[in-house]
Amino acid sequence: MAFPLSSAIIYHKLSLHVFIPPSVPKRVSLSTHFTVCSNRMLSKDPARKGRSRILCFSKRKFSEEVAERHDFPANFYMSICRFGLKKLENLIVVILIWVQISSPLPLFGWDSFSISPARAVLYSPDTKVPRTGELALRKAIPANTNMKAIQDSLEDISYLLRIPQRKPYGTMEGNVKKALKIAVDEKDSVLASLPVDLKEKGSTLYASLIDGKGGLQALLVSIKDQDPDKVSLGLASSLDTVAELELLQAPGLSFLLPGQYLKYPRLTGRGIVEFTIEKGDGSTFSPEASGEPRKTATIQVVVDGYSAPLTAGNFAKLVIDGTYDGAKLSRTDQAVLSDNGLDKNNGYSVPLEIKPSGQFEPLYRTTLNVQDGELPVLPLSVYGAVAMAHSEVSEDCSSPYQFFFYLYDKRNAGLGGLSFDEGQFSVFGVNKQIHNCWERHSSTDKNWRCYSISKAGRRSRSPHIAK
Repeated sequence: MAFPLSSAIIYHKLSLHVFIPPSVPKRVSLSTHFTVCSNRMLSKDPARKGRSRILCFSKRKFSEEVAERHDFPANFYMSICRFGLKKLENLIVVILIWVQISSPLPLFGWDSFSISPARAVLYSPDTKVPRTGELALRKAIPANTNMKAIQDSLEDISYLLRIPQRKPYGTMEGNVKKALKIAVDEKDSVLASLPVDLKEKGSTLYASLIDGKGGLQALLVSIKDQDPDKVSLGLASSLDTVAELELLQAPGLSFLLPGQYLKYPRLTGRGIVEFTIEKGDGSTFSPEASGEPRKTATIQVVVDGYSAPLTAGNFAKLVIDGTYDGAKLSRTDQAVLSDNGLDKNNGYSVPLEIKPSGQFEPLYRTTLNVQDGELPVLPLSVYGAVAMAHSEVSEDCSSPYQFFFYLYDKRNAGLGGLSFDEGQFSVFGVNKQIHNCWERHSSTDKNWRCYSISKAGRRSRSPHIAK
């Protein structure tokens, strides 16, 4: 929408006459007159049509000029002045309306410019959370600076591989060379951060990362061949080696627990727990590739004490004590939930424990405000995330016994891929082999949702539980 701002809109002469009355003491002053003239009033010359002029006169010269041009009385000029000002006001109104319509910004309420970014993380497609259990666990490791830089450079390649058609192999090559340079230049620093009893194993892993079959040098060759499948396999192998080195560098907690929680059992590293489950109706599980139907199935849970030491420690202790042997599991659309264990409850509670991404230590007895951008290190929005249910007594505590496997489905999440329950539960682990276990049977099978844990035990050399 446009308005022609030409001289024809103001078609009378506008005269502003400023002077000092005789009663005022004489001072050196300049009386100025501004005259806005249109082509209709000032000229009949066709060559000068379409022009408007702003004339500035002194008081005396103004009177002489006006007398020479037009012999109009003074009150006539005043009426022209009022009429011109009225037209000027109308013009300003038209301009403001035009700006209001064409501009996306409000003209009034300027405080709206200080509004914070939209609180819509749950719906944002740019929300960056780990999409797999392996990635979530790797990001939860408290890595040192050098290994973290190597990890970040390699993980960027994972995003570049998702680009269809022409993939940026040049950028990928630069990322690998950057990671390789850090690994070579900072070799002494990387190996020095390993515990004495783990240096030999760490040195072997380091050599594998540099020159091994699935190392960085082999990854460079795959990138130069522009083979995305080989690049993906080599990248996964390199990242696994990086994660193993980081775990060796972080044998314990990098922060101190609050004094009031020192009496709780705590996991100061990572452990792997195995559950052997059976179906409630006695039916078999689907066979694996070229295998036989199975009466039982085994699932592994990586229990992470780096992000939730109290919650993971309590869970690991219950496993070691045999508390979950014979426990019942029931499947809902979004979770596989254990029974509440009221008959096994010894009367204590575990504080809600969530470690925000980018923070040094967990928060206790409080949830995260995901809409304000607070995201946990171990997200719930991963298929197979393991978390404790809420306590029936208090929302700021977790149940000391009841846990669940979260069956994440992006169809039940926001556009950013976040569960609507994100940041509300203490997530302490991830189940990697979960898809085949919680299979859905026909809707006529009433017992398809029922399972039982026939045996729960630890698989790692020792989940480091301190009491």
